Amino acid sequence: MTIPEKIRADLKKSIIARASNRVTILRLLLSEIKNAEISCQCALSDDKVIGVISTEVKRHRESIEAYKKGNRNDLVDVEEQELTLLLSYLPEQMGSEEITSLAQQTIAIVEAKGMDDRGKVMSQLMPKLKGRANGKEASDIVNGLLLKIQEQENG
Repeated sequence: MTIPEKIRADLKKSIIARASNRVTILRLLLSEIKNAEISCQCALSDDKVIGVISTEVKRHRESIEAYKKGNRNDLVDVEEQELTLLLSYLPEQMGSEEITSLAQQTIAIVEAKGMDDRGKVMSQLMPKLKGRANGKEASDIVNGLLLKIQEQENG
């Protein structure tokens, strides 16, 4: 069963169960997938669907941060519930240790010497993490590792 088929099946179950919040987010997700299919004029592979879902996850995380800053806890709760639902359609998320390990391997492969090589590292690392890790977390880890390397080179 493809990811869109699973989402459609879950949508039907949610409609029958009258879970309006789930119905809304699943319809939104199917709409985003359909828009992506229209823009590329082809059916999306599961990898591309994961990319669409990852974009929605990123939007929800940004909304949660904005609502927290605005002290809107009621909206934070709604966004977190929707985020949990979206994450259930992504592959299992990687932990910090796994991201760090993969980042160290990538740094070694591209022979990064400091922050100037950040772009090289991220361009090699992000395809490996697609849908499995938060891009901001990966970026923070890479920055920390590259700063350490740069300090060792200079010091």
